[in-house]
Amino acid sequence: MTRWIGPALSAPVTFWLLLCFAAPMAAIFLLSLHEYPDPFGPLITAPSLAQYIGIVTDSFYFRVVGETIALGLGVTLLTALLGYPLAYWLARIPVKYRAAAFAIILIPLLTNVVVRSLGIILLLAPDGLINSVTGLVGIPKAANMLFNHGAVAVALAQVFLPFMVLALYDSMQNTSPRVHEAAESLGASPAMRFLTVDLPLSLPGLRSGLVIVFLMASTAYVSATLLGGKKVWTTGMLVMQEAIKNLNAPLASALAVIMTITSLAFAALCGIGMKRLMPWLNERASNPVFLPNIVVRLADTVGFVIARLLLVASLGLLLLPLVLVCIQSFNDVPQATAAGFKGFTLKWYYAVLFNGAYADAFWVSVQLATVSVLVAIALALPAAFALARFPFKGRSVLMTFWMLPLSLPHVAIGVGMLKLLQIYLIVPPFLGLVAIHVIVILPFAITLLTTSVMQLDRSQEEAAASLGADPFRMFFLITLPGLAPGLFAASLVGFLLSFGEVTVTSFLTTARLTTLPVRIYAESTFSLEPTAHAISAVLIVFTVMALILVGRLVRLDKLYAR
Repeated sequence: MTRWIGPALSAPVTFWLLLCFAAPMAAIFLLSLHEYPDPFGPLITAPSLAQYIGIVTDSFYFRVVGETIALGLGVTLLTALLGYPLAYWLARIPVKYRAAAFAIILIPLLTNVVVRSLGIILLLAPDGLINSVTGLVGIPKAANMLFNHGAVAVALAQVFLPFMVLALYDSMQNTSPRVHEAAESLGASPAMRFLTVDLPLSLPGLRSGLVIVFLMASTAYVSATLLGGKKVWTTGMLVMQEAIKNLNAPLASALAVIMTITSLAFAALCGIGMKRLMPWLNERASNPVFLPNIVVRLADTVGFVIARLLLVASLGLLLLPLVLVCIQSFNDVPQATAAGFKGFTLKWYYAVLFNGAYADAFWVSVQLATVSVLVAIALALPAAFALARFPFKGRSVLMTFWMLPLSLPHVAIGVGMLKLLQIYLIVPPFLGLVAIHVIVILPFAITLLTTSVMQLDRSQEEAAASLGADPFRMFFLITLPGLAPGLFAASLVGFLLSFGEVTVTSFLTTARLTTLPVRIYAESTFSLEPTAHAISAVLIVFTVMALILVGRLVRLDKLYAR
């Protein structure tokens, strides 16, 4: 009798994703098969591989694609190196301090990428923090830390490190304390316990972290534009330039398709490699690994020191850029990228709060985030009930489809949606932005709300039904109040994600419909006053206050567990 309920509840979100996610992805594939760029031409033409041949035979495009892949691999390895000690610290910290420690991860994660990239510039600038500190001990200034692949790699590592940490933490927190007790009783030192227990058991989380970070790093363009100074090119930057500036959507689509295929290939290789390293998942015995004595002694001697240094480096990388942005907002300098504190001033805050320099963009962002969150919650809540209470055939396949926006390049979605909006001019640009932002929010909203639904006390609903309450009264008087903490957490996280989104939004904004992060990004590529830091500091404070509110309803570490 109830078999139809699950598919019916799943239909709205599935239809939305088909229309606003699958359709743009199909559009970029069709565009990539165009022989020539034609901004006003039809979407479907005679297929041609001219764009792909042009990319392979052009040394510039071929080099940029290769450098982007190498950069993505480097950032992925760097985040894994820095992520392990931070994830291990989170998993082992006493429970009463864990929620506060999680804020260190969530605050940067929910702060938009432009703000964080501006902080990295202040960190690496010739008069920045690093050179100021090294100058105190007599080390000469390093004047070339900006505008190279290293600077871009540091910026991308700062942006995507939280994803790696959360993926590793997910595996490490599930390791039974008895396993560590057994290893300790057998004489294993802390370093050896990590190498022989925590490291192997964390491989599933490492696989997820590697795939997510490589995907995002290999398609990013915001940090690369700001930190590369036009001396470093990535595929994401090329996609943005060809689609927006050169109006060459076929070439942009072909580049996006290539990076999508590369990301999927990397994910497949990671899966195969990790499967071989984890034979126990297939109920097969693993071959014992014997570490040389020199490795054991070295790990016991310097392992603790190296782990602590990496932990300090990871915490500094996450937090220092945000602190520097806040300090710069009070700095009396003519340009936002001018490092070194020259004098205290409040004029940048005055310009933001009273001159209305960013008022229009701010209200566009607020309206867009509010509408996007309302739509996303309306779609995610029925899907959460379908997953939690009404199992049906094909549910796991649908769940995978709903999570796909997390694992495919957002630049590709942006190019595809831009073309669809050019074809269907009747659709207002604001609705196109809402459609994309809902796609960004949905995976997080569905995950958070599904756990909230699973944690509801069904005995209260049964008691209400036995007293004659109809399903609607029972939902609004019993179920909905029980979901209030989860709904609030999902709405707040969704609002912050939408408010700070830049990657896809940059493709779809117009002169009258520019969001605050996109405006800051656009200005930061030219001359930028510290008013950008003032508004960024306000956003950082808003994010911290929002997480404090969430923390009053749901522990932040439990919020991630949802």
